[in-house]
Order: sequence, then structure tokens, then C-alpha cells
Amino acid sequence: MTLLSLFKNTASNNPQTILVGEDSFLNDYLSRSLMHEERFSSYEKVIIDCETDGLDNLIADITESSLFSQKKMIIVKNPFFLTAKVPKKYQKQVNQLQQIFTNMDQLDDVLVLVASYEKLDRRKKLTKTVLKQFNVIETKVKTYEISKITKSLITAEGYQISKSALQLLLERSDQILDTILSNFNKLKVAAVDQKITETLIKQNVDLSFAQNVFAILETALKHHYREALDRLDNQLREGSSPIQLLAVFENQLELILVAKILKSRGRSEPEIVRELAVHPYRIKLALNNNLEITQLASLLKEAIRLDYNYKNGQYREDNFLKLFILSV
Repeated sequence: MTLLSLFKNTASNNPQTILVGEDSFLNDYLSRSLMHEERFSSYEKVIIDCETDGLDNLIADITESSLFSQKKMIIVKNPFFLTAKVPKKYQKQVNQLQQIFTNMDQLDDVLVLVASYEKLDRRKKLTKTVLKQFNVIETKVKTYEISKITKSLITAEGYQISKSALQLLLERSDQILDTILSNFNKLKVAAVDQKITETLIKQNVDLSFAQNVFAILETALKHHYREALDRLDNQLREGSSPIQLLAVFENQLELILVAKILKSRGRSEPEIVRELAVHPYRIKLALNNNLEITQLASLLKEAIRLDYNYKNGQYREDNFLKLFILSV
């Protein structure tokens, strides 16, 4: 299994590939994986960034005769010629690319377009040609799909990870795919027998800022006030500002409140996950909270009030945060 097969492909047998999705880190990760596939091991690897290297260099690399040279895999970053913002001065090069992409069957080399854009200009003739002639891979990942995609990526690269270790990796990465992949790269170096264990993760991946702050409110909600205040002091000593901490508190309280409201209206846990587009584990934690909806609403209102007053200079020190934690 290749990593690209984990995503929607329009023509998986076509080596000419375009990665379409906003996540540049993920797209780069996937393009690097493609470069190292066995079937392309004999190819010369060339990377062209259209924004810095220009379209003339791209066209020169593509059209260079390979009769007496090694076949190439050309990774094309920032193919801005597929977007709506293409200066008129590039019209000549756009026309040349149109000709090249129309006759892809005459090309011995392999092109991989890394289109890390919010959207392509699909009205454009050139874009239409590329989408027709290339294997189009949509790399967009919904929040509730992150766990499944992460497990599949890890397995596809030949590593093993248990359900509990996967959950820990997601938690310590804030369920952000870029962070997950970055942490996975660190774990691959330290892994023994290609096994990703909970112990390995605890030794190599620190708690995230959000996770540390979540723990403050979580312990306070359980009325473990001494522990909550100790955690708060640690964050303040490490340089976290009261406004940063309040923002995370508000986010956490809002999530718990909305999840409970949806649950009270008869929504199932999976439905809540899809509607709020957050990781299932966070919804599970939110629904397991014992506070009533009215209490949560009151706490959220107070956190918003403190946020407003702090920004308006009413508080000069951080004691108001400690009083807020003790009021939970």
C-alpha cells in the first residue's frame, strides 16, 4: 500500500500526479513518500518551486530531451498557473504548459504537482487539462477522519501502533495532522522494531500547550483545586499569558457546553463529532463531564467577562485567573 492510496484518486494507474489540498505540510509529506517509492528508484529527482524558480525553468526541465539521460521525477511546488492569480506576463509560458499537458502521453518523465491552495481556478483551460491528464489526489482530511488517516499512514509506512498509543499521539499533537506527522517523524527515529508504544511517545513527545491548559480546567472541574492551581502556576512561570490561558479555557468550556446541548437534543456521539468537526476523544471527554448545562453556560459567561476586563486593563496581575479556577 502506498500513502497516496489512502486518499481519493481519480486515476491511480497514472503516474502523472497532482496533490490538491490546503495542507502544504501533508502535501510535502506525501510527495516525499512518492519520491521514495520503489518504482521510481531509478529516476532522477528534480524539485522546482514555480514561485522562486519561475516557469521558464519548469518548462526547460520538462522539455529537456531524455534520450541519452536518466528519466526524471519532477516535483512541482506552488503551481500558481492553476490559480486565478496569474500575471499576464506569464501568458507565453501558460500557453507552452497547455501544449505540454495536452500531450502528456509523449512525456517520459513523471510530474508531481503539489497544489497546496484553498482552491484551483477550474474554469481555466489549463487547469481543466491538468485535471483530465493527471491522477488527481484530494488530500483534504476532515477532523473526525484524522485518527483513521493517522493509523493508516503509520501502518502503510510499516510501523505498528496500538489503539492506546495512537490515542496518546493524537492527544499530544492536539489532533492536528501536521503536528502528528512531525511527531511521528521523531518517533520513527527512536522506535525499536518499528513499534510505536505509549512509553516511546511519553519519552519523545511533550504535552502540547493546549493539552497542559486543558488539564488545568479538567482538574478544576473535578474539584482538584490544589492540582489545578499548581498547573496554572507552572504555565504562568513558563511564560504563558493570562489572555492565552483564558482563550483555551473559553474554547474548552464552549465545546463541552455545545456538545451537551446537542446531546440533550437527541444527537448521538458520532453525530456530534461530525457536526462540530472535532476529534471523537474530545467529544467523549466533554460528554463525560458532570456539570449541568446551566453551570457550564455561567462559567463560559464569566470567562468571557474576565477576558473583556483583562483586555480593557481592569486586571494588572494574574490572581483573577486563580479566583476563576477556584470558582469552577
